[in-house]
Amino acid sequence: MKVLINGRLVDEKDATVSVFDHGLLYGDGVFEGIRVYHNRVFVLDRHIDRLYRSAKAIALEIPLSKEDMAAAVVRTCKANQIENGYVRLVVTRGVGTLGLNPYLCKEPQIIVIAAGIQLYPVELYEEGLSIITVGTMRNHPEAINPRIKSLNYLNNVLAKIEALNSGVMECVMLNPQGYVAEASGDNIFVVKGRTLITPPTWCGALEGITREVVMELAPELGYTVKEDVLTRYDLYTADEVFLTGTAAEIIGVGVIDRRPIGIGKPGPVTVQLAERFKEFTRVEGTLIE
Repeated sequence: MKVLINGRLVDEKDATVSVFDHGLLYGDGVFEGIRVYHNRVFVLDRHIDRLYRSAKAIALEIPLSKEDMAAAVVRTCKANQIENGYVRLVVTRGVGTLGLNPYLCKEPQIIVIAAGIQLYPVELYEEGLSIITVGTMRNHPEAINPRIKSLNYLNNVLAKIEALNSGVMECVMLNPQGYVAEASGDNIFVVKGRTLITPPTWCGALEGITREVVMELAPELGYTVKEDVLTRYDLYTADEVFLTGTAAEIIGVGVIDRRPIGIGKPGPVTVQLAERFKEFTRVEGTLIE
């Protein structure tokens, strides 16, 4: 596998960063996870835009134009002959001192990795996930704002640990006010009749790219989509609950906190949206050539 580091393609065994890089020392940087379908980088422009928004929020100036960054992603996919896979795009603060001062860091490090990924076993897309509510709260927006896709993912990691220690693969995270924010690595939707409801970003949800795509595709199928605050009561009493994410795509939830949701497996709305999403991935994206 070839990894792109600061414009150079190197073998993965030679893909290294300094131990003084603030991305390693402090989680100081931003990233994107991007999918490739059918030799196309899916909604690449949206991912690049979010990357630059995250960087701006942490005062990290990326030394590449958006166009050059997109070209770097395509170049890495082509070098690894990725037709269907996953891209991890990382920008670190760069090499600095052992102190916190980010302004002492040298040039930001730009890393592009293109490989494969499978987040959940195939059978769970048919059976549905069992998940729990965890005690780890989503970050307060005036701490690390959840809308920033930063390298500091410890909040999510701690939630994931709680889930795994309880024997499930995913969880529900609440915000400090007790409202539903998201899962440890995915956005969350509730289905009530023909209405889809997802927490607003101010509740602690990431501005998910797959979330955004689903919100655009659902009205084409005759569904109403809205952002609204949700409590666990809304999850428990929903007709359906599903999660969305770049790696997860669309996956139904069958059980939350030992309570069956709807029919206890992915419902018809979830299945229909997943099929429409799959169709969309066949035609949307930046061609790798």
